[in-house]
Amino acid sequence: MVKVEIVEEKEQDSRSPYSSPASSRTSSSVSLSSVGSELDGEESFYERIVALADIIPPTTRHSISSKLGKTASVVKTTGKVVGNLVWIVTTSALLIGLPLALVLEDEAKIVQQEKEMLAQQQGAQMLAPPGSMYPPGQQQPKGVVPPGF
Repeated sequence: MVKVEIVEEKEQDSRSPYSSPASSRTSSSVSLSSVGSELDGEESFYERIVALADIIPPTTRHSISSKLGKTASVVKTTGKVVGNLVWIVTTSALLIGLPLALVLEDEAKIVQQEKEMLAQQQGAQMLAPPGSMYPPGQQQPKGVVPPGF
């Protein structure tokens, strides 16, 4: 079992580098609370970011700025090139691909109609009586008949 005791500081221990006067211990907690409230009211987030510029050396700031500028220009150039390529592909597809697709669709319709007509003719021939050249429903041509008879 552990026994906990509260030890009071003595004046002779104040020479220790780890000790601090009792007033500084209480004042530090008070000062921290007052510092937090002072910063919230006086300094904005933007001002804190601007104050960071003083921490970074000018040569480092310049190199960061130039790298960001180069990166931004590369992104901008790449965006323009990609945009131009997309424009070329879409307009080509509309000018060439769309009419071609319409023509192929019309051709497919014509082929389908021809297949249907061929199937109808084959079905009519199967229904025709044997020995008849003409399918049923069609009149057999008669010889040449003068008009009016």
